[in-house]
Amino acid sequence: MNDPATTAQARDGCDDIATARHVVAASLLAWMLDACDFFIVLFTLDDVARSFHVSLEAVLLAPTLTLLTRPIGAFVCGRAADRYGRKPVMITTIMVYSLIEVLSAFAPTLATFLCLRALFGIALGGEWGVGTSLIMESVPASWRGMASGILQAGYPAGYLLASLAFLLLPVMGWRGLFVLGGSALFSALYIWLRVPESPQWLAHQRAGGAGAA
Repeated sequence: MNDPATTAQARDGCDDIATARHVVAASLLAWMLDACDFFIVLFTLDDVARSFHVSLEAVLLAPTLTLLTRPIGAFVCGRAADRYGRKPVMITTIMVYSLIEVLSAFAPTLATFLCLRALFGIALGGEWGVGTSLIMESVPASWRGMASGILQAGYPAGYLLASLAFLLLPVMGWRGLFVLGGSALFSALYIWLRVPESPQWLAHQRAGGAGAA
């Protein structure tokens, strides 16, 4: 007969592997869709400039502002993730950048558009750092090298996805592509349903509570 303790241990091990796979898949998906939204801007710069009746040089401020504000997001969201947990902060950053992407589609002026892209950069910087922490703290140690490589692959995958979405430009226009980019919200739903909080963060919280007691 099988030892019940051994059977339970094996079952728990399978559950841990399944959970690790969800963590990697969710983080990859979030980063890929984040990158896709960023590259959609680059692909549609000419169309945005014509829509606002400004020069291409003026619209080029959009990706510049996004990149400049990324460190702000990395710092703020990193601090928030240490205090409130990796999972809720990651979900929040995805919801924020998805909302900003949709709002960008309805920007009435270039100034509004540029402000939204600056805010997008904050969410962009936050999502990357928190997602990396969630992966590294959740997967087995033997997976970490592979997991970090998979996460890095999300950026070129996002570029490819944006290239494919750009084929819809004649049908949807640049504003329609931005609305489509808001579908990244579904990755937040996936994380909420299938990805647990970082076990290292939970252990740290328990240790802090015990120390305070």
